[in-house]
Amino acid sequence: MKYTIVPAQVTTVEDRIAGNLSMNQLLLLIAPVFLSTVLYVILPPNLHFALYKVGFMLALLILCCLSAIRIKGKILILWIITISRYNLRPKYYLYNKNSLSGREQYLNATSFIEEVTKDDAHVRAERLPRLATADKVLVEQLMDNPASNLSFISKKGRLNVVFTEIKD
Repeated sequence: MKYTIVPAQVTTVEDRIAGNLSMNQLLLLIAPVFLSTVLYVILPPNLHFALYKVGFMLALLILCCLSAIRIKGKILILWIITISRYNLRPKYYLYNKNSLSGREQYLNATSFIEEVTKDDAHVRAERLPRLATADKVLVEQLMDNPASNLSFISKKGRLNVVFTEIKD
């Protein structure tokens, strides 16, 4: 017995019910029979022959038969739906990232931001040592000197600056 592995991504396979017709095509071909019966019963004169009823029935039959034709693996009605969705969508996509729609509203946001910036400035002042003016000048000279071989190393959220020894 021969086994074939079908990938899980293949979800659009249509089962063939009768011959080369899928279930959608069969429903489209059977629909005119039932709809014509409803038209025959509902339209006046009820349950009597009239030429305009035959015209409606023929138009319905032609419309359903044409929509059941398969083009490039899809029935015509699906192509019509796809094209009409494309044509009905907006021609221009306008997006404003500054819009407030869909964002959470914070009532005390300004006071919260002020508190965070004050705390952040306080923490920064504690961590960073103040350099004297002479040390600042020395650091700037080392950075400008191409022989100093300046390198930046970032580990665990810290930035370490490494100078190699310069012999003059």
